[in-house]
Parts: sequence; structure tokens; C-alpha cells
Amino acid sequence: MFDTLSDKLQATLGDLRSQGRLSDEDLSRAAREIRLALLEADVNFRVVKEFVAKVKERAAGADVAKSLTPGQQVVKIVHEELTELMGSGGSRLAFAGRPPTVVLLAGLQGSGKTTAAAKLALLLRKSEGKAPALIAADLQRPAAIDQLEQLGKQIQIPVYLDRGNPDPVAVVGKGLEQAKDQGRDVVIIDTAGRLQIDEELMDELARVRRKASPTNVLLVLDAMTGQEAVSVAEAFAERIAFDGVVLTKLDGDARGGAALSVKAVTGKPIKLASTGEKLDQLEYFHPDRMASRILGMGDVMTLIERAEAAAEVDEKDEMERRLRAGQFTFDDFLQSYRMMRRMGPVKSIVGMIPGLGKQMQGVNVDDRELGRVEAIVLSMTAEERRRPEIINGSRRARIARGSGTTVQQVNQLMNARKQMQKMVKQLGTGKMPNIQSLVAQQRGR
Repeated sequence: MFDTLSDKLQATLGDLRSQGRLSDEDLSRAAREIRLALLEADVNFRVVKEFVAKVKERAAGADVAKSLTPGQQVVKIVHEELTELMGSGGSRLAFAGRPPTVVLLAGLQGSGKTTAAAKLALLLRKSEGKAPALIAADLQRPAAIDQLEQLGKQIQIPVYLDRGNPDPVAVVGKGLEQAKDQGRDVVIIDTAGRLQIDEELMDELARVRRKASPTNVLLVLDAMTGQEAVSVAEAFAERIAFDGVVLTKLDGDARGGAALSVKAVTGKPIKLASTGEKLDQLEYFHPDRMASRILGMGDVMTLIERAEAAAEVDEKDEMERRLRAGQFTFDDFLQSYRMMRRMGPVKSIVGMIPGLGKQMQGVNVDDRELGRVEAIVLSMTAEERRRPEIINGSRRARIARGSGTTVQQVNQLMNARKQMQKMVKQLGTGKMPNIQSLVAQQRGR
């Protein structure tokens, strides 16, 4: 995610960090490198020009000149301006005072609206405790109805559809009535898209909007299309009012042009971002956290939230009890690895740990490694998992054969567990910090 831009900005700002004093020439060179990095990231030219001008103006100020660490002050300015560029306000959706809250998704064909609708429904159920329903109002693409129906079954969320009705307005009206009758407090409407913006598309959206009276209108954009996505957003903003943007395929966007341009061009913030293909990989978009990731500062808050979501309550309590006792068997090791797998791709997790992302540059972080670890542990007997000290040479050879790995890989895992146990024994002398308290600490900063 934004790898190209991140690498270039970190290299430029890294040079500034190391300098005790900054000359006008240093600032001009840095501004030039930042401008080139943003242009190569496919950021809108006007946006780049304004961004660099703001950074230069603030960096030339007295606060930076008098600072003991002027390089770090410039990094702070770039972070603040990146945050402002992507939208410094809140990313949460508005909820109606009287349910149901209606969310209407608009966008061109191929932007990922249908999948985004299902992802949003799942997110609202898991993170907001809502009871959502979906309405299949994309009647232009017959497969869209089937797709939403299948997605609804996967996440166990009801989908209203009417294959025999050619009028999306009528479908939306009946869908809303059914949702109210069923006590659903959020309704998400998947509307039709086309390959390009035209009068027919806009007229249909306007009619559906009048019928639905949505609390939120969200424009779905494919982040991979860069400036094309921004042009689409600009055209929609001229024709139909929307409240915010859902960026899909953000995990595959190495440049970041759409994310960095859309707010400045349209005035509408990014509300949500899809960070993977799985249905649970949709997140609220936090500009300050994204700016931190781009600049290699990590994203501790999102990491904590993912860990909290990945661990069951009894799982956390049991793990804390065992850590206090200084215990860390292979069963514990396996449990921690499974929790990590539920948190998402390893590469994205590494990028959230401050300082680690830069250290891991060029290192191939392979999610299959986690599967290999699980295979090795599951090839052990229950007694071996509880008492790793009994695993001798012959047992290691048997475990390697059973897991389809090598003795060397088994040895590496044995050593990794020993290292983690040392850390556990140190933690065992005091209370393990609870995830909720860490979240509170981060929010209080």
C-alpha cells in the first residue's frame, strides 16, 4: 500500500532528520524531491503544487529555524499536511435518529460496489453492533443480483431482490419496507453503474435517491485507477451530491494518487477503504494513521484494534493468565500465530509497527510461513506441545517429516519459541498490559 510513495518520501525526509541545521538549499532540495515523489505517485498536479507550497512556507518559518531538531519539525509538518490533504475530519458514517439508516452506494461499473456493499454490511454488524440489510438495486448487470445474493448468504445478512422488476425505484421502495418490517436498523443499497457517466445513469441515481432518502451517499472508487478515479469523483460531484468516498483495492495501490487527491479535488472525505479481497477487509479510513504509515511511523492504533478484534475475550484472558505465570508452550505459540493470521496479511501488520517497516524493506514477508509454523506445531504430539524440552533429535526428524518441512526449519521454530518464552518470563513479573488500556492510551495522545 503506497509502497513507491512511502519509499521516496522516507528517503527524502530521512536525509533531513539526520541534519542538525537546515539551509534554504536543503529545504528547496527536499521540496523538489517531495514534489517529484507525489507526481510519480499519480497525485493531481494542482494538489501537488498547493501541497509543496504549504510545506515550504511552514518549513521556512521561525519555529523550524529555532528548533533543536529542525529536520524532525519538517517531518512533522509533512505529516500534518498529508493528514490535512486526505481529510482531517472524522471518517465515521452518520446514523439516523430514527432507524433505519440508509446508505446508498454509487459508482461506475467495475469499481467494486457490490462487494463493497457486503463488506460494509459486515463491518457495521461487527464494529457498530448494527443489524444491516442489503438491497440489490443494480438491475443493469444481472450478475450483480446473483453476486449480492451469494455474498449475503456468506455473511448471513438478508438481501432484498426482485429479479422480475425492471424498476430500481420500486425495488428500493419494497426493500426498505421489508427492512423496516424485519427491524433492520441499517439498509445498504447497491445501485447500477455504467462504464462511463451519462444522463441515464445520473437520472436513475437521482430517482433512487429521492425514493430512499439516504442518510449517507457514498461514491465507490477503484484506487488502482489513480487519477481516473479522481476524474470520476469530480464528475460525480458536479452531478450528484455525495457525502464521502469508499476506496476499493487500496491494498494493491503502490502509488496512492487517488487517496491523496480525491479530498482536495472534490471536498469530500474518504470514509472507508478496502484493504484486501476478504469480506472482513474493509476499514474506516483514518487520514492521520495513513500519513503515519506513508512516512514509516507505523500505525499502532490500527494494530491494537486489529489485535482486539482478532482475539476472543476468553482467549485474551487465558493468554494473560498464562503469561503472568511465565508459561509459553507450543499450544500458546500456535494460538498467537492463529490470532496473527486473523489480523490480516503479515506484510500489512509489519508496516503498522513503528520502525519495523523500514527495517523489513526488501525482505520477502510470506504469509505461507505462518502456515508452515502451524503445520510443524500440529505435527507434534500433545505432550510435546506442552513440554517442548522433551523434543530431542529423533523427535525433530519425525516432526519435520510429518509437517513436510526440514529439521532446520523445526530447529528455527524451537529457537523462536525459546526467545518468546524469555520475553514472557520478563512480562510474567508484572501485569501484562490489557488491550483496552493500550487503546485508551493511544486515544489519549
